[in-house]
Amino acid sequence: MKEISADKVKELRERTGVGMGKCKEALVLAEGDMEKAVDVLRKAGMASAVKKEGRETKEGLILAVEDKHHLVMIEANAETDFVVQNDRFKHFLHDCMKQALETKPRSLADFIQQPYFKDKSITIDQYRNLVIQALGENVQLRRLEMISKHPNSSYGIYSHMGGKLVVVVELEGTADQEGIAKEIAMHVAAENPEYLKPEQVPATVLAREEEIARSQVQGKPANIVDKIVAGKIKAYTDQFCLVNQKYIKDNSVTIQQFLEICGKKIGKPLSIKCFWRWKVGQ
Repeated sequence: MKEISADKVKELRERTGVGMGKCKEALVLAEGDMEKAVDVLRKAGMASAVKKEGRETKEGLILAVEDKHHLVMIEANAETDFVVQNDRFKHFLHDCMKQALETKPRSLADFIQQPYFKDKSITIDQYRNLVIQALGENVQLRRLEMISKHPNSSYGIYSHMGGKLVVVVELEGTADQEGIAKEIAMHVAAENPEYLKPEQVPATVLAREEEIARSQVQGKPANIVDKIVAGKIKAYTDQFCLVNQKYIKDNSVTIQQFLEICGKKIGKPLSIKCFWRWKVGQ
């Protein structure tokens, strides 16, 4: 039998809310596989659908900034929050953000090989090594995203927990509704949707949810089972798809309905093209 570590049991407990003993049993049955253990608990009716997000593994900060034509998101990590709050670390991240917005790199790999704009004799990666030497901890640029703005879209940026969680929402239909886009970004930060709409949920995910739902209603007549399973699939998409979620500031409407209300007020139809939700360490 594969040995199950206490850390793994604790992680499953944090993800599902199920007791430590049952979590260990599930991990044993799943031979240590975290996702299979989640399924074991769900099939037994002990855990509802859980989000992919587990515990944080790194400290860091995320920035999202924009100019007229582009928006950049960038994350840097360190070993401890003490270093993350250090001015030298923050200065490094702001320098990287400023240079990325100026140079529009195609990827993080390309970006770290660029000459540092304040000292062309070193690259961004060499600048990072100087920061490591100064702070005494490993510092990494984890990810970078360049977003080209569409002239008929509004962009909402919401930063939470001092840059530990950052959300960007692209709203199609008009270029002057940053306020609405930010309201939706705040909702995304709180409710953590995994997909924009039901059509984007992978077939494998729906098949997994159907299998779990059917295992929970064994023994009932087939026509009843089908209705229950369909209801559970809808509940899943309502929970994990942004446009189907209840708006956090008014749970009498969904996000889709909120957009329709806003669109009528301004005389233009609005829709969400995409969203980015970054949390440190994900």
